[in-house]
Amino acid sequence: MTDRYSRQVIFPGIRQAGQDRLRDSLAVIVGLGALGTVIAESLVRAGVGRVRVIDRDFIEYHNLQRQLLFTEADVSSGLPKVVAGAARLREINSEVVIEGVVADFNPSNAEELTRGADVILDGLDNFETRLLVNDVALKQRIPWVYGGAVSSYGMTFNIIPGNSGEDPCFRCLFATRDYRGTVPTCDTAGVVNPVTLTIGALEAAEALKILVGAPELRRQLLFVDVWTGNFDHLEVKPRADCPACRGEYEFLNANPDDRQVILCGQNAVQITRPGMVGPSFAALSAHLERVARVDFNEHLLTFNADGHEVAVFPDGRTIVKNTVDLAEARSIYA
Repeated sequence: MTDRYSRQVIFPGIRQAGQDRLRDSLAVIVGLGALGTVIAESLVRAGVGRVRVIDRDFIEYHNLQRQLLFTEADVSSGLPKVVAGAARLREINSEVVIEGVVADFNPSNAEELTRGADVILDGLDNFETRLLVNDVALKQRIPWVYGGAVSSYGMTFNIIPGNSGEDPCFRCLFATRDYRGTVPTCDTAGVVNPVTLTIGALEAAEALKILVGAPELRRQLLFVDVWTGNFDHLEVKPRADCPACRGEYEFLNANPDDRQVILCGQNAVQITRPGMVGPSFAALSAHLERVARVDFNEHLLTFNADGHEVAVFPDGRTIVKNTVDLAEARSIYA
């Protein structure tokens, strides 16, 4: 397959030396939704040697409008996004090592999942997890590329740790801790797929530049609105009072006890119990079939309870759909 990357190798910004660096790199993509699928496919086609994709969710029909790697058959099969996405990526490029991780990215596993990475890419849909990514990237001195998109607009920004305080981090950019209810989501503002394609492609381009050591790395926040055609570059300065830049990693050091998290923009609650031994799906199905119709495969068990779709993963992590009430979700889980 010597000609696979020929058009990329003749590009002056990459050449053969850059292609060799891509082949020897590990890119970690946190979130395999609208942004993550675009990023993953771009990097796999470009020949990044190892690509690790991490996502906690499963595929639904409304995902198909903008999440490129998935098909109707994947929805019917009840597959987690990472399982279906990793299989598709291996079909695209068998030379790349694809590592698919079905997991919630949280303080108990963040360092292990990103260890050894040459770049981290943002395919997320919530600020809390981005603040955790920021902490782990700064602590391990791994460059990471932020991206977000909703409605017809989006933003992307490079965070480059270890430059003697010269470069701002994500927390310098967004100083407020809690954004819940203050920013639009896909559920409240909708989203058109050209904006996720655009922001994902821009993230992938910055990752390629980071991996090959290109001097053209963008240092500004880029804001894009594909509906109005606006492209704006904004200067961002480090904040002198930024805790993360001072080495205070409060999101990474958060208590990893039982967690009930409202999933931003998904009308769902995720319940995680660290250290829990995962259930036997066959035994759980037999128990639940007395009160609900149950479907399961090796990756996922789903059923409906009182109008709520419940998804259980092999490690016991559970997502309760159609509620943002933590008490209600805990009751259904119990």
